[in-house]
Amino acid sequence: MITLSLAEIAEVVGGRMHDIPDASAEVTGPVVRDSREAGPGSLFVAFVGERVDGHDFAGQVVEAGAVAVLGSRPVGVPAIVVDDVQAALGALARHVVRRLGTTLVALTGSAGKTSTKDLIAQVLRRMAPTVFTPGSMNNEVGLPLTALTATDETKFLVLEMGARGIGHIRYLCELTPPKIGAVLNVGSAHIGEFGGREQIAQAKGELVEALPPAEEGGAAILNADDPLVRAMASRTKAKVILFGESGEADVRAENVRLTDTGQPSFSLHTPSGASDVTMRLYGEHHVSNALAAAAVAHELGMSADEIATALSEAGSLSRWRMEVTERPDGVTVVNDAYNANPESMKAALRALVAIGKGRRTWAVLGKMAELGDEALAEHDAVGRLAVRLNVSKLVAVGGREAQWLQLGAYNEGSWGEESVHVSDAQAAVDLLRSELRPGDVVLVKASRSVGLESVATALLETGAEGEVAAR
Repeated sequence: MITLSLAEIAEVVGGRMHDIPDASAEVTGPVVRDSREAGPGSLFVAFVGERVDGHDFAGQVVEAGAVAVLGSRPVGVPAIVVDDVQAALGALARHVVRRLGTTLVALTGSAGKTSTKDLIAQVLRRMAPTVFTPGSMNNEVGLPLTALTATDETKFLVLEMGARGIGHIRYLCELTPPKIGAVLNVGSAHIGEFGGREQIAQAKGELVEALPPAEEGGAAILNADDPLVRAMASRTKAKVILFGESGEADVRAENVRLTDTGQPSFSLHTPSGASDVTMRLYGEHHVSNALAAAAVAHELGMSADEIATALSEAGSLSRWRMEVTERPDGVTVVNDAYNANPESMKAALRALVAIGKGRRTWAVLGKMAELGDEALAEHDAVGRLAVRLNVSKLVAVGGREAQWLQLGAYNEGSWGEESVHVSDAQAAVDLLRSELRPGDVVLVKASRSVGLESVATALLETGAEGEVAAR
């Protein structure tokens, strides 16, 4: 973070200083909420959680070098006390972002946010120093913490924005006002909380409403292939740039195909020219993600050739998202277990089939959370798709939702041992260990709460007779 005195921080957040011998003492290190990350010059933000109270670690973080604690009560060490710690953290982030004057790029969508954010960051940092959201820290706490890692040298700040209701993205935009905003898609993720796709579109569109007008440099990057996203053009005064495979898209892909190993290749067309892209990532769904990143980069001045080179060299920066690893015995494990919704689940199944062309394929799938009344139909549809794509074997893991996955496969014509339901991750591991053969390809995917990454970990440990070769 940029250097700020405790007196300045207290003024910005409306806090009261306690046990601070020198108000001119400066925070020169990071702002952290995990006491283990506190170090010299840092500011520790003490949240009260369901099981852990950050205030209890105040003495520990000061001993580690933290300058002060930002909390809701005095703690016997230098502290700035506020009524609402989350609001204070947001106010501090807003102050720092405005003072820095960096170009802020924000993005949202029902699926693909983290992968697209990683692509945008990898492309833009070829131009200038870039700070971006680590992992999926896209909420009211993670977003300001990311913004506070920016420094005077930061040119681009790329922030992923998540939402679980109307008004959430509007609030995040107030904390860190974006200049460029990208909306990727409107899908079924969290549909149980929103109540419908139209409500999801209303929430996601808050991003483009927050953008400055075109004459002030505002730019809305919208998916031309998603009607609900494309319609958001009427909700912004910013310049509208369409991306997609539609012929009307300003930034589009032509001649899309997959390599023999399941990696997308296409011709990238921008208003400044065209160039070929072959990605290192797996699955055709990454084409749309790449186009969104390309549209952002084009708006910021990169040529088509520069963008294509950056996209072709970009990798995955976040864990458990289409991580493709080959064991020494030839079994390939595709760990996409970080999260799941109907759109990402279907994309992962198609990627599995592309990667496993000519080989035996396994789909180890679990619950997709927060689907509300749509849960039965969506799990049934995924089970049916696995059969239509000719996945060799479906392993449905867990309770009711897993049974719906298997039922969908059964009703689509999966007979005998083509699909199976197991109770938990360990049962899935036991089944796979006994039946996998060299050359098989295994996809592991479910919502984060299911914890199916443990299946992928166990499979890689099982095959670790030598050093595992990661692609």
